[in-house]
Amino acid sequence: MAGLLLGPLLRYADGSSATVWVETSRPCTAEVRCPDGAHGTARTFQVAGRHYALVPVTGLAPGTERPYEVLLDGARVWPAADPRLAGFPPSVIRTPAPGDPVRVTFGSCRWAAPAVGEGDPAGPDALDALAVRLAADPRAHRPDVLVLLGDQVYADETSAATRAWLAARRDPSEPPGAQVADYEEYTRLYHESWLDPEVRWLLSTVPSCMIFDDHDVIDDWNTSAAWVAGMRALPWWPERVLSALMAYWVHQHLGNLSPAELAADPLYAAVRADPDGTETLRAFAARADADPASVRWSYRRDFGRVRLLMVDSRAARVLAEDGRAMLDPTEAAWLREQALDRDGCDHLLLGTSLPWLLPPLVHHAEEWSAALCRGGRGARWARFGERLRRRADLEHWAAFPDSFAALADLVAEAGTGAGAPATLCVLSGDVHHAYAAEPVWPAGGGPDARVVQLTCSPVHNTVPWHVRAAFRFGWSRAARLIGRRLARHGRCPAPPVNWDRTGGPWFGNQLMTLTLRGRSARLRLERARRGGTLRTVTERELAVDGVDGV
Repeated sequence: MAGLLLGPLLRYADGSSATVWVETSRPCTAEVRCPDGAHGTARTFQVAGRHYALVPVTGLAPGTERPYEVLLDGARVWPAADPRLAGFPPSVIRTPAPGDPVRVTFGSCRWAAPAVGEGDPAGPDALDALAVRLAADPRAHRPDVLVLLGDQVYADETSAATRAWLAARRDPSEPPGAQVADYEEYTRLYHESWLDPEVRWLLSTVPSCMIFDDHDVIDDWNTSAAWVAGMRALPWWPERVLSALMAYWVHQHLGNLSPAELAADPLYAAVRADPDGTETLRAFAARADADPASVRWSYRRDFGRVRLLMVDSRAARVLAEDGRAMLDPTEAAWLREQALDRDGCDHLLLGTSLPWLLPPLVHHAEEWSAALCRGGRGARWARFGERLRRRADLEHWAAFPDSFAALADLVAEAGTGAGAPATLCVLSGDVHHAYAAEPVWPAGGGPDARVVQLTCSPVHNTVPWHVRAAFRFGWSRAARLIGRRLARHGRCPAPPVNWDRTGGPWFGNQLMTLTLRGRSARLRLERARRGGTLRTVTERELAVDGVDGV
């Protein structure tokens, strides 16, 4: 009899359809069934000896909410007979009705919560706290989508339990030591993270969108051409990066796609058609690593009149120092086409794991290091710039100055003129604190839409005191002066926009929520507290009927 190993995860949901992801113990037919007759079935596919299914559910009606159950070869496996889940209500599929508000909750950077009784140096988990609140009050406003902006798993910073598991499997004195090495070890990370009972229930009942960041693969992934060359010289790296991309495709990427996109995806069809899709997927991962421009991980999701463009700001990079870009030309063209498609869009959300607008000192340090690495100050300064880039994690949009400027131009164009959205929000994580920042274009040439950088991180991680102090200082007047001197030394052109923070910085494990109704937008930031609760830190209007809020 087949068992349910991981999931279910409710991934996609619109007014008439949904997808539910599961991992099973053996090949089988997975079925999702609702009491009103909505249902779907899918045969599992196999990768590296493991079995998965992404079940398309049809027959749903807009504006309804119904519980669902999961069956494997006709036997019910969800709701699960797990005492840790006993206090949670049934998992449901909720479909929006036209005109409903859209609630988008987002964050990034989540270490798996430790087992009960082990202690938690990272503090309370914001996803756990959200799950507890929703489970306790069925009338509470729940997100329409949970947007996870990177570092869903930490392949290079494993827990004590995972390190013990790795040591029982192989010699930890051999590279990569306590980091994961292959596909099976990646599955351990996803199990550790998603079998947390609160998170398991939450992901079963709230649709989710995901994108990778560096720790899903390894810290500083694709930070520079020199970094890539150094990693490719390591004997354990090829298996690591292929396993990372394969695991991401299975566990995260597939669920980002709509049923129509899945039906048209040749790789998904090939993996499902093969009794063992391992080599097919492995060949794809090898191509994605060797030729990133041949693969697009970015995607678009529409929630009524709210559009989310999730942008791959890791794998799509061009790293040659004389042509560095955050997005390769194909990816940049796709983003431009989607952002300028204004049909039915009242709010445009750009999801990128790495913030576009940083504290000014950090921004100038990143463009300075990029200038040094290009060789404008000579070979010695270029070597220094590369060391600085890696040690200080100077790899955000500012470290790709042309891409930073191109995004500023695209944001201005997408937010200007007839049919422009009321708000254009750049959603990001990575930097282990939260803040809001707003750009100002010179000579009043800014867009009609209200443009806001919203950064929210971490969901569950630690932030050393010196990092907090550095980010607070990074917004100060003194920091701006230091940053400008660095930019002058690097002969960096002035950025096309100026910006300042309009909220924060805030620290702790936290989540942001955008509530979008018509052309109005409201932002709320909540921090997890001991005892499994969320406390509102700030709440403000971004737009009221399309007019800038305060």
